[in-house]
Amino acid sequence: MTEELREGLPFVIQLTVFVLAAWVGIEVISKVPQMLHTPLMSGTNAIHGVVLVGAILVLGAAAGGGFETALGIVAVAFGAANVVGGFVVTDRMLQMFKRRPDPPDGEGR
Repeated sequence: MTEELREGLPFVIQLTVFVLAAWVGIEVISKVPQMLHTPLMSGTNAIHGVVLVGAILVLGAAAGGGFETALGIVAVAFGAANVVGGFVVTDRMLQMFKRRPDPPDGEGR
């Protein structure tokens, strides 16, 4: 095996894992019925919160240059936006199940 092939092999493996993960993710998400999407998303928010904490720890321990740090900050920002958006959608879903107060007598009839 030549030196160039050995250096490029980890990238090929990483690219293969990325492509397979994207493909499996698309397949799994596309099979979820629309009625279950929001409850499943609210459940995964807790998991994503743990992942976000891990990403922050990894970003803090990064020994790379400016590009790696900037990319990590962008990833943490997108992850935080995903968690916040998930909780907003979950809150809206739960609002649908709250009982509305009855209108006072003489109004709305």
